Amino acid sequence: MKVLVIGGGAREHALCRSLSLDPDVTALHCAPGNAGIAEVAELHPVDQLDGDAVARLAGDLQADLVVVGPEAPLVAGVADAVRAAGIPCFGPSEEAAQLEGSKAFAKDVMAGANVPTARSYVCTTAEEIDEALDAFGAPYVVKDDGLAAGKGVVVTSDLAEARAHALACGRVVIEEFLDGPEVSLFAITDGVTVLPLTPAQDFKRALDGDEGPNTGGMGAYSPLPWADPKLVDEVMATVLQPTVDELRRRGTPFQGLLYAGLAITSRGVRVIEFNARFGDPETQVVLARLKTPLAGVLLNAANGTLDNEPPLNWRDEAAVTVVVASHNYPGTPRTGDPIEGLDEVAAQDAPHAYVLHAGTKRDGDAIVSAGGRVLSVTATGKDLAQARERAYAAVGRIRLDGSQHRTDIARKAAGE
Repeated sequence: MKVLVIGGGAREHALCRSLSLDPDVTALHCAPGNAGIAEVAELHPVDQLDGDAVARLAGDLQADLVVVGPEAPLVAGVADAVRAAGIPCFGPSEEAAQLEGSKAFAKDVMAGANVPTARSYVCTTAEEIDEALDAFGAPYVVKDDGLAAGKGVVVTSDLAEARAHALACGRVVIEEFLDGPEVSLFAITDGVTVLPLTPAQDFKRALDGDEGPNTGGMGAYSPLPWADPKLVDEVMATVLQPTVDELRRRGTPFQGLLYAGLAITSRGVRVIEFNARFGDPETQVVLARLKTPLAGVLLNAANGTLDNEPPLNWRDEAAVTVVVASHNYPGTPRTGDPIEGLDEVAAQDAPHAYVLHAGTKRDGDAIVSAGGRVLSVTATGKDLAQARERAYAAVGRIRLDGSQHRTDIARKAAGE
């Protein structure tokens, strides 16, 4: 099987790594990719938001499967263009991707599917914003209706901050605050059959102790030793399958990766948000634990034959990923700094720990930072404590001037 992956972050590196280990994959390509992905896939320059260009590249490569990683190409209709060219594509249509592209659309789908979620108001005027903030009270949850790369949500007890964010968004969703821990649960679907993956938890705040601004994610771990063993079955029955059924009923079947961001509240499971693609950094730990070869599962989803797929096999190991971010992230990051120590990790920590590249590029013989989140250092172990120890040992070998990372990823779950 020849596979083309679209994207260039750590999520795509994780996907490419898993696909490169799949014996059925005979050729692996990525566009545009990054310095780390170049070690396992052939890179191609392409505008990932240009569906025709992506479809043309897939045709030229005679790809048997295209996997669209990021949300922006999906919302731009790239998967539609690839399918229109007669090439199987893992990723929802432009219409179905509105589940992530518009918070208001997602709320409407959840209402139709009777999916438990936070009560909310969609606001477009200052008057509506003030009424909604007043109705719910603090802490305030304010979400930009459109795509914001994981950074369009403000949760604050400061009314002025909440109001300022809401006014800056244009169309905004204001909702009740959900208490309790958060869980990410991915599911692969062909629009009918739904195949859940293993739950993970990510860390959205920039600093230790969940302090600082929201980010795209500073680390993740799996499994969740504190979670109810019946959680996946419950979310399948109350969230994932009803959502897929509702979208099919509306004539917008969802084929690809459905990501449910959940709050385990005192009143039960509630959906915080849906995403239309693998989450970053949760993908890094979920795929580290997946034993089933990945390519066949994604192809079955793309071809509408997921009911042929047996239950997924998982390694009896824990996984932890720690994001190494550049100076000033999540503000405007500093880029162009050389990254050192990658060879040391490969020599001393493999195969239990490895580095997935996010914002990197090659500059001559050097690999330099090229984004806010630069690397995802991922490790496995017999339990979370060992995976944590291995991940942080590898982080300690990496040298990137001004870089930052959290030191408490999975600490509480590991019982430390």
